[in-house]
Amino acid sequence: MKSFSSSSFAGQQTDALALARAAVERNPQALFTDFQWFLYEGRDTVFFTAFSTQSYDQDGLANMVAEMIALAPQLTHGFVGAQPGQPFPKHLLDAITSVEMVDEFDGYPDKWLSKSADIFERKDLPLFRVMAAVRRGGPDAQGRAAVLQVRSSHALLEGSDSALLTRSASASHGVQSDKSNKLPFGDRLKSALRGGLTTFIYLVLANILAPKEQPWGFRTLAIERHRLRLLANKLGVRQRSLMFALVTHALNGEGDEKHMSKKVIGANYTMLDTKRNDTDDDFFRVRALEAKFKVMDDFVDYVRAVDNTVAGIEQKDITSFQVVINSMFKAMRAVNRILPFLPNKRFWRFNGGNHIVLTLVPPHRTYGPMTHGLVEPLYCGAWHSEVNICTFCPSRDYVTFNFSMEQRHIAHVDKVSALLEEIERREVTPHTMAPSVERLR
Repeated sequence: MKSFSSSSFAGQQTDALALARAAVERNPQALFTDFQWFLYEGRDTVFFTAFSTQSYDQDGLANMVAEMIALAPQLTHGFVGAQPGQPFPKHLLDAITSVEMVDEFDGYPDKWLSKSADIFERKDLPLFRVMAAVRRGGPDAQGRAAVLQVRSSHALLEGSDSALLTRSASASHGVQSDKSNKLPFGDRLKSALRGGLTTFIYLVLANILAPKEQPWGFRTLAIERHRLRLLANKLGVRQRSLMFALVTHALNGEGDEKHMSKKVIGANYTMLDTKRNDTDDDFFRVRALEAKFKVMDDFVDYVRAVDNTVAGIEQKDITSFQVVINSMFKAMRAVNRILPFLPNKRFWRFNGGNHIVLTLVPPHRTYGPMTHGLVEPLYCGAWHSEVNICTFCPSRDYVTFNFSMEQRHIAHVDKVSALLEEIERREVTPHTMAPSVERLR
């Protein structure tokens, strides 16, 4: 997505907007970057949900959506008839918002979570939906009057956008790459070649090794932040290492019965990095990293090994993997222009043998009119085709663990809480705190 700054000269601004609108008329996704295009084609989706002390009606929800698109104008992109940056007419607001009445909030928010395939069913509607469930009898014993959910194509929103919108702050994306910080030509060439080769290998292997579509499930957990902080200090590890280890160790299982791997758990995890370069995507702020966690039966040994692995990765160059991934997106989009039937359905079901994606989004803290009435815990997660994902969403008092996984793994989510309680009770040998241990601000 290109950014059109209001500080540009008037003539340039008018010309740029005219060109953008003409491009969108020909192709609704014309302004998408390669990364956005890839997530759109994969039908990847994200969600944010929370309970509220205030009720909602159709007009109130529509007004909230109008505020959302003012703060995040990228929500006006990507559909047939889109007018980038312009407010939605009433018929569009009505089409993408809904309010239902419920007797109780039992089962929420989990009963609401899904792949959100409906977002893509109509090409003439925006690529997001906002819905509210209002308690028929008024607020419950906890003061909750409604539950709110925002669902979007991942091409339009990422975790940092959700964090900004929660604070009623602008989530508009300028150009995220830094054209002045050029990678050496040799590095760019090597990454481009690796990206092209990766694309070819994935297309071939996907059509040979792609698994059948699996039954899918969604779950959430809310854990008090102080518990994670105290235990991380007790173990001498980073809080995110503790969370990564709790999830992967619990879901993998104990003894000889392992559900992911008996030797090494292959994980991708994400972080934000302010040191940008000219090969970075112009829309997304997120950066992906690869990790291999050696399987160990003893959790204390395992979490410390995970912490050492994370430290080792982040002391090295954290840009190279993302550069290759961006090159792959670019190559795949070029292939699609020539051969529109690629990538096919088998490609999207192939994850290269990766066991899990671990995403830690920026802290979500409610502030301002956008989130007036919302109460913790706050839930934020994603669905990618055939990719097991756990998204960690920290707020003031809680961190929520948001699972989108094969149903066979969802059955073991409760073991995360059981493992946490077990390690809290255990006497642990003191361990030197790893350097640069981060706080979840």
